[in-house]
Amino acid sequence: MNTVLLSDSNNELEKASDLIRNGEIVGIPTETVYGLGADASNANAVRKIFEAKGRPADNPLIVHLADFSQAKDFTTYIPELAYELAERFCPGPLTIVLPKNKKIPMITSGGLDTIGIRIPSHPVMHRIIELSGRPIAAPSANTSGYPSPTLAEHVMRDMNGKIAAVVDGGCSEFGVESTVIAIEGKSSVRILRPGCVTKEMLSELCSEVIIDHAILHELEAGQKAASPGMKYKHYSPKANIIIVDSDLDSFIAYVGANINDDVYSLIFDKDKDLFPYRYMTYGNDSSEQAHLLFQRLRELDDVGAGKVFVRAPKTEGVGLAVYNRLIRAAGFEVIRI
Repeated sequence: MNTVLLSDSNNELEKASDLIRNGEIVGIPTETVYGLGADASNANAVRKIFEAKGRPADNPLIVHLADFSQAKDFTTYIPELAYELAERFCPGPLTIVLPKNKKIPMITSGGLDTIGIRIPSHPVMHRIIELSGRPIAAPSANTSGYPSPTLAEHVMRDMNGKIAAVVDGGCSEFGVESTVIAIEGKSSVRILRPGCVTKEMLSELCSEVIIDHAILHELEAGQKAASPGMKYKHYSPKANIIIVDSDLDSFIAYVGANINDDVYSLIFDKDKDLFPYRYMTYGNDSSEQAHLLFQRLRELDDVGAGKVFVRAPKTEGVGLAVYNRLIRAAGFEVIRI
């Protein structure tokens, strides 16, 4: 297949929308990361997503809509709290898990009776949903397990020849995938995957916000993934990622004791003047780290890193999302000093 790179002009977006209506796959920018967009109600089109990514079939997809009012067309029940959360956070990087109806095939939901609903805020993705008139399933537009793409060139590198087109909409704003939540009872939610809508933000509307055990730990044997990003090793470059949770002096000493020709480190911007070994930086605060993380992981492969020691981010606010992506990239290998 010849993968076409499209601009974000209206004519090009109409081409992208035509492809989706015709059952093809298009790489689309969102405010979180680039997604592989297909008609979520078309089982054959969704199957192409799994084939292009090499994605396990029990890993559910998220359905993207133009407005939360459309959620009633694809679900059997919407709690009042879902409407309140949507009013506050949608459009934006929040996915709400709801019971699905038969318009969404089981392949889209990974065999579950629920589906994640999201209203993206990126104008390109929003326009393609409107033009296509379809609910759009759009997992991250990368080879399964590899760092998610935040630039069109990342998508072209992973998907060239596997999908019909990629729309270049610039760099993704947030850099990590959406927060995924499930509603429990009348006023509680469970975070299944952390993102830029944080526990602290959700607590303003919810009586209780539960952090699911699988955010920081591996799923139990046989346990089903209720959200993307829960079950498998994800976000991992070719390099071996090892998180080191320590102060800067201890981090420097640990790297020095394990240095060789293919070792790099991923450190905070403020560390660089004191750090004596090869490194890349990924920001100082959690929002900067989220924005840069996947790009840096790809760049570390580009420079030939074999092993990467990463300074552990904080786990409050958006930092929980960064840490969640890193521990999955590291296969849960963390050195605590």
